Amino acid sequence: MQPTHKSTLPLALVGVGQQVRLVHIAAHARLAHRLTELGLAPGVALEIAQDAGSNLILAVGDTRLALSRGTAHTIHVALEPL
Repeated sequence: MQPTHKSTLPLALVGVGQQVRLVHIAAHARLAHRLTELGLAPGVALEIAQDAGSNLILAVGDTRLALSRGTAHTIHVALEPL
């Protein structure tokens, strides 16, 4: 597992409407590969569109993705300045 930068936080802790940039995926190789296939790769800008309790709906460009909160904890992001 790669260490995270000080200024990153797990995606699961980001509020609805907050824009962030993906820094690192700390999941096992198979999940990290699948997330990358879905367009979640380091450098990608995304936003939490909806918090549905145990799931999060992400806006990645014009695409919407649903992730479990557990998976969202493996995705480390940096807040985008307003």
